[in-house]
Order: sequence, then C-alpha cells, then structure tokens
Amino acid sequence: MIGTTARAFANGLAALAIAVMVGWASAASATTRDIVEMDGDHGYGTIIVKTAERRLYYALGNGKAIRYAVAVGSPRNQWFGTTWVSEKKENPSWTPTPSMRKKNPRLPSSMAPGPKNPLGVRALYLGWTTYRIHGTNAPGSIGHAVSDGCIRMLNEDVVDLFERVHIGAPVIVAR
Repeated sequence: MIGTTARAFANGLAALAIAVMVGWASAASATTRDIVEMDGDHGYGTIIVKTAERRLYYALGNGKAIRYAVAVGSPRNQWFGTTWVSEKKENPSWTPTPSMRKKNPRLPSSMAPGPKNPLGVRALYLGWTTYRIHGTNAPGSIGHAVSDGCIRMLNEDVVDLFERVHIGAPVIVAR
C-alpha cells in the first residue's frame, strides 16, 4: 500500500514537473521577438500594430522591423488610425476609465505600480487618447483580442520597446 501511494505521488510530481516545463516553454516562446521583413515604407521608429495578426512592428528602416506578439482590443473596442507616442512612463499607475468603472463598479479608482497593475512595468501613452501600449499582469492574454482598446505586451517586450521608442514616434493601428 505504501509503495502504491509513493508511486502515485511520484507520478503526480512528474506530471506537475512536465506541466510546469511546458508552461515555461510556452511563455519562453511568447517572449520571442524577431527581426522580419516588413511591407511598406515606414520610417525608422514607426510603430505599426496589425490587429488581425495580433502583432506590433517597430520599424528599423530598409524594410526591416522588430515583431512582437501583442493583445489588442476586443472586437467592439478596436480602433484604427494614426497617432503618436505622447508620453512614456516606467512603472505606471493605472486609473480605470469611466466606461470601465461603469461596466465593473468594483474596479479601484486607481492602482499603484506593482504586480497586480494591469499596465505592467511600462506604458507608452498614445496622442490625446486614453489608449496605451503597455505591459500586462495577464501574460496569457497576449495573442488575443481582449482589451478595452489598449495594446498589451509581455513585460519583457514592452521594456525592450520602451527603450527604443522616442516621444513623438508615429503609431499606426491597422486591421
């Protein structure tokens, strides 16, 4: 009986270890950024978000770009157009918009920086809007259309982008 219990426990631990490793492999592959060929004549430093692809491209010039996986707005919250990076913040605090609070009155009036903050570790504010390109506390959302209109990135990726982008950089959000 003890042998059977010990074997079942060992099998359970082995299954847990495999699940953890698979989860890490999935997370590691999600953080992969790559340099790709890009269509269009976008100047160095332009950010292009392709919502249908769930990808953000940072133009390097000469037809090259760094490609990142992102989460985009849910179908009813997507927007398209051209704007610019108006502000950059490290460890931003988060203030839900009035429409977010109306949908979910339990949301806090604001949230200080930290691991539960939905903006993650960096935020790029876009033009005069309430939209941002930011990190996330929900890495599983990357690759999906789930936000209220913001562009979410893995924290490691938004730190990389944050260091490259300058205030005033053009941002194009396309289908």
